Amino acid sequence: MSTNPLLADYTLPPFSQIKAERVEPAITQLLAENRAAIEALLNANTTYTWKNLVQPLEDLNDRLSKAWSPVSHMNSVINSDELREAYNACLPKLSQYWTEIGHNTRLFEAYKSIAASPAFAAFDATRKKVIRNALRDFKLAGVDLEPEKKQRFKAIEQDLSQLTSRFEENVLDATNAWNKSIKDKRGLAGLPESARTLARQAAEAKNKTGWLLTLEFPSYIAVMTYADDRALRREVYEAFSTRASDQGPHAGEWDNTEVMEKLLELRHEKAHLLGYQNYAELSLATKMAKTPQQVLRFLEELAERAHPVARLDLQELTDFARRHHDLNTLEAWDVTYYSEKLRQHRFHLSQEEVKSYFPVTRVVPGLFAVVERLYNIRIREVGGVDVWHPDVRFFEIIDNSGALRGRFYLDLYARPKKRGGAWMDECVTRKKTANVTQIPVAYLTCNFSPPAGDQPALMTHDEVLTLFHEFGHGLHHMLTKVDYLGVSGIHGVEWDAVELPSQFMENWCWARASIQLLSGHYQTGEKLPDQLFKQMLAAKNFQSGMQMVRQLEFALFDFHIHLDYDPDKGGRIYETLNRVREQVAVIKLPAFNRFAHGFSHIFAGGYGAGYYSYKWAEVLSSDAFSLFEERGIFDPATGQSFLENILEKGGSRDAMELFVAFRGREPKIDALLRHSGIVQA
Repeated sequence: MSTNPLLADYTLPPFSQIKAERVEPAITQLLAENRAAIEALLNANTTYTWKNLVQPLEDLNDRLSKAWSPVSHMNSVINSDELREAYNACLPKLSQYWTEIGHNTRLFEAYKSIAASPAFAAFDATRKKVIRNALRDFKLAGVDLEPEKKQRFKAIEQDLSQLTSRFEENVLDATNAWNKSIKDKRGLAGLPESARTLARQAAEAKNKTGWLLTLEFPSYIAVMTYADDRALRREVYEAFSTRASDQGPHAGEWDNTEVMEKLLELRHEKAHLLGYQNYAELSLATKMAKTPQQVLRFLEELAERAHPVARLDLQELTDFARRHHDLNTLEAWDVTYYSEKLRQHRFHLSQEEVKSYFPVTRVVPGLFAVVERLYNIRIREVGGVDVWHPDVRFFEIIDNSGALRGRFYLDLYARPKKRGGAWMDECVTRKKTANVTQIPVAYLTCNFSPPAGDQPALMTHDEVLTLFHEFGHGLHHMLTKVDYLGVSGIHGVEWDAVELPSQFMENWCWARASIQLLSGHYQTGEKLPDQLFKQMLAAKNFQSGMQMVRQLEFALFDFHIHLDYDPDKGGRIYETLNRVREQVAVIKLPAFNRFAHGFSHIFAGGYGAGYYSYKWAEVLSSDAFSLFEERGIFDPATGQSFLENILEKGGSRDAMELFVAFRGREPKIDALLRHSGIVQA
């Protein structure tokens, strides 16, 4: 065990040394050591303080987190059967451990004694927040439950941990299982050269001739947007929208139906054990929104504003397809394709032309230049770092005093055995012990189209937005100045406020001054032309109503299946989804569509009864950016204020308090409606 890299006190994970067979022994040993250490801390004292209890506990949590983080990350980005088996073997052990911590009555009483002590009054606001959050979390973990109910709670937590992992695995396996070989180039009519090159590379990787289409997102979206062959679009749409379900080309093979039902059942039971009426109420215990009714009012108000605009968007698209392309019935697999045709017709805007001005070799340095100007920091690449894949790059953030503030890994491209989507995750979290500050490290992961042939990877503007979004999360994690693990970076931030820094960053993708920094034609180096930028701005809110109601559909569906769950009736997943669609959706979807079976955000991520957070935080981010619109998008004082009041404070204060400190008032919905092009009907 002494040679197990996961037990070493490393600054950065030794990825090349982390083997599947070393995972479970390391985690098992760490959990045993933590249990013994916690017992020793409780036995060694009768009067508990920050120094003799809270700080040592944070150190124990940090050691465990730093061992598990690279394992969890590798399971997402270089998935293998061996690693998956090791990962899944650890999940119930970790779940049991955290449940034990939450049910440790002696530990709970020790925290209560600290909160009741005379010393607590002298704590700074950050330490008080750590203690208060801990007491809340103990209660949410069931510390006050009777012994029999505690046992049931433990079992539920273990089952939930395994079910969420199985859900994600089913989606990944279903995604990887499907592909379509194209032998005749005519079958790819309409697809741009970059998409055909990607398909060629995919075929070569599997020792096949011709071209290979997959359900990895860059391949899927290229077909849906550009493929002239309507039958091909339908085939790919059906394969994608039925992943891990009872429908489609792999019907029943990785079916998430029972997993979803069980997840909803157990979440509801867990909420009841803790004294809540439903899981939606439990979810709000750690969010800015206070009641389910407040969330529903918020979503329904947005729907009322957006729905009339969405209906007009769809009518315009339907008329265009009929008038210009003789299409009388617009199906789900036609919407993206004809939307792109309409976008080009109305704005003369080609996404392929736009992509040519956003090579990754310009966008990444441009992103860094934007945040360097905003926050007076420098970002530099560092070589010789152990990484999990040759595409991964590593960077450091230096502040204006020369101090190292953060580090991050950048993994941009889609590949087999890598989970879809884009995300930021924590590798190392900032904390301070004995005047030694632990530098935060982030993983920034995307699934963009990789370089094709000899040319650099070209990014759609949507991909540029995604990169800025995830980097906003990364800055929240890395630029924190909070010294205590419990509220450092994104820790302790209300879930419906955690998207504020990420969505906030997207605004710079629409500002001319920042576009100048991150664009440059991949062949000529020419900046994005003014005319093309004007066309992009004109098209910015193209179909904004349809986009808004789509997100509201997801949010309302998620909230209702958790709020309205009835044990006697089961999940009623598609009954609920169809009811929500009748309320807000404008596009009619085919009966075989099984969107929910792949909705990892709510069934495998942390967004159960919390998907509304994206829109909630978008109100915050739009309103925050409106201050930059008033003062200048690179105004140093405003950038410094956002850095100091939002990014550096992490979860050390309530999100509303921090927002008011920056904006000077509570948030308003006006800026979001204006930025989205949604006007009151």
